[in-house]
Amino acid sequence: QVQLVESGGGLVQPGGSLRLSCAVSGSIFSNYAMGWYRQAPGKQRELVAGITQGGITNYKDSVKGRFTISRDNALNTVYLQMNNLKVEDTAVYYCNALPVSDYGGSWGQGTQVTVSS
Repeated sequence: QVQLVESGGGLVQPGGSLRLSCAVSGSIFSNYAMGWYRQAPGKQRELVAGITQGGITNYKDSVKGRFTISRDNALNTVYLQMNNLKVEDTAVYYCNALPVSDYGGSWGQGTQVTVSS
């Protein structure tokens, strides 16, 4: 059973930064591409950033140049550095395999990011 534990969210002003972490257990972490997803109130969950097993990254257009995804296979952890945050980045952020079906569709509790002045 894969477990995903996200942390690092919080309340930040526009233009601020946060670093999210996701600890993964119950899988051979290095074998899987990983993604950060987010769900804003009243909206569908969306993929924000992805990273392959070899470290190749890709991003949703609206976060390019502001967000950076990385992974530490020794620690079974994936990170999301978020800079120059905007109000529209407010959402619950989740990590998961990419595609999600690789981890059986289960999700962690997520971490709330609120960008507000």
